[in-house]
Order: sequence, then structure tokens, then C-alpha cells
Amino acid sequence: MNAVKRIYQRDRHIFRLIVMIVAWMIFMAITRFDKFYTVVNFQTMAGQFPEFGLMSLGAMLCMITGGIDLSSVGIANVTSILLALFMNAQAAKSESGDISVAMIALVFVMAVCIGLVCGSINGLLISKVKIPPILATLGINQLLTGVCMVVTGGNAVSGLPAAYSASINNKILKVVPGKRGTMQGLIPVQLLFFVVAALLVWFLLMRTSYGKKLYMMGTSENVARFSGVKVDRMLIKTYALSGMLAAMGGMIMLANYNSARSDYGNVYTLQCILIVVLGGVDPKGGRGKISGVLLAIVLLRLLETGINRFPQISSYYITLIWGAVLLLVMVLNYFEDHPIVKRK
Repeated sequence: MNAVKRIYQRDRHIFRLIVMIVAWMIFMAITRFDKFYTVVNFQTMAGQFPEFGLMSLGAMLCMITGGIDLSSVGIANVTSILLALFMNAQAAKSESGDISVAMIALVFVMAVCIGLVCGSINGLLISKVKIPPILATLGINQLLTGVCMVVTGGNAVSGLPAAYSASINNKILKVVPGKRGTMQGLIPVQLLFFVVAALLVWFLLMRTSYGKKLYMMGTSENVARFSGVKVDRMLIKTYALSGMLAAMGGMIMLANYNSARSDYGNVYTLQCILIVVLGGVDPKGGRGKISGVLLAIVLLRLLETGINRFPQISSYYITLIWGAVLLLVMVLNYFEDHPIVKRK
């Protein structure tokens, strides 16, 4: 009991997440073991969560500053639509009717550039024009959604080159499933994109001066300014990085759906905020760990996948559940942080 208490006192958010993950895994083992505990099921989860997981990493960085990014879905959709149209045009020009690996690499570079531009606009509006982050990013999200509607006429962009989806939806580390001569992939490529991005964000937060300045800004912007931190530049960098992560999420989403549309991923806005808050990032800024956000991503993916294993429960309830969980976490955080509770 003392060991459990020490873990809780060290980081109650991590402790809470671990308890919920273990409890849910036990519940699924009792109720839906054969349908939940399969290699294919876990591979599917690993291939699907990176699209909103990448957006969550960007939202985490913005929330550590005391801000918020509600434009992730808009950036993801505008990136996927523009580059889907670009790839279709390039494939039409090709004799093979497809695109090369070099073209796919170029597309990802272009995606990062689009995310950089969109995120930088967010940062400029917040730092220079002094628009509150919630309004600036919400406005950019609506603007980008409008751009998507104008470009596509509200229709989906489909018919993507086969090479793109085949490359991103592929799996690595081939294993023999049992029958001699047959091979199958083990780790989804989408997961690799997320792991690389998570490692880069961890390195920035924990091993560079950028991370120290970011936490200082979230704790007190005035103290950060007096300490020599160029707050405006830091905000622009942070929202630009969030935009790049959102754009990468859009490219994963494009491969998973094999199409692009202006209303894809609408639930991800709420989901990203829920993940970041559930992971222990303080909405007021200055506090939060990437480990908590990663555990929150895993928990939500496990919950959603598990709920889908119960056919009597409508998928429409999932959004309701996310909203209720977000409110519950905020209430728990309030009572745990309240001085009266602490004195008791």
C-alpha cells in the first residue's frame, strides 16, 4: 500500500491512467476476450490512433503555454485535401498512373510546410495581434474548413494513387504466422510516424532550452519575459510545431480513409483536448508530461475499441462518453488541487 501511495503522490495523473487501463483490460478479458485480445485488433488500434495522437501532441505543447489549439482538425483536413488533389494530378501525368516513393516523400515535406504556415498564422494572431488562443485557433479552424468546402464543393477527394495508401498502410517486421512460406507484417507504419514524433517532442521538452522556456511561459509569462525569454517568438514556434504535427496527422488520416473531406475527424477536436487534460496537462499552463499524454491516448483507444465490441451500444454514445469523461476529469482535478481538500 505504501508503494501505491508513493506512486500516487509522485504523479496522480499517471497513477489514475494506469489504474483505468488495467481495469479496462481486465473488464475486456472477462467480457470480450476472444474479440478484443487478438493480434489484428491491436494492429488496427496501433494504425488508427496516430492520426489523432499526433494532433494531441501539438495540443499538449500549446496547452503547456497556457493556450489551446482548436485548429488541428482544420489543418489536417486542408493538408490532406490539397495533397490528395496534388497526388491525383501527378498520377494522371504519369505513364503508370501512380506515383513514386520520391513523390510520396515530397508530399510529406509539403505537408509539413502547410502545417508550418497554418500554425505560424495561429502564433502570429496570438502573439502579435493579441487574440485569445481559443478564438484565434477556432477562427483559423473555421477558415480552413471553409477553404476545404470551396475547393472540394463538399465532396470527398478519392481515387488516390495506390502507392500512397499501400506505403502508409503497410506493416514492417515480417513474421511467419504458422504456415510455411507465408509472411505477414507486425508493426503498422503509421505507428512509426507517431513514435518518431513523440520522441522528438519528448526531446524538445526534456532535453532542450525550448522545453524549459515553454514551462516557464506557462507558469508565468511575465516572469518568462523578465528572464529574457522572447515570448512572442516562442508562441509562434509552438503553434507552428502544433500545426506541423496536425498536418502529419492529416496525412495519416488520408492514408487510413483513402480519401479526404472537409468534415473528416470532427470528433478529434474534443478527443485531443480530453487526451491532453486526462494526461495531466494543466489547462492554465506550466505543467504536463508527455508520458501522461501517451497513456491517455492508449486509454482512449482501448476504450473506444472495447466499446465497439458491444454491438448493443451505439457508436453515437462515444462522443457523449468523451464529453462526460472530460468534465469528470476537470472536476477531479479541481477537488484534488483545492486548498481545502489538501488540508484534509
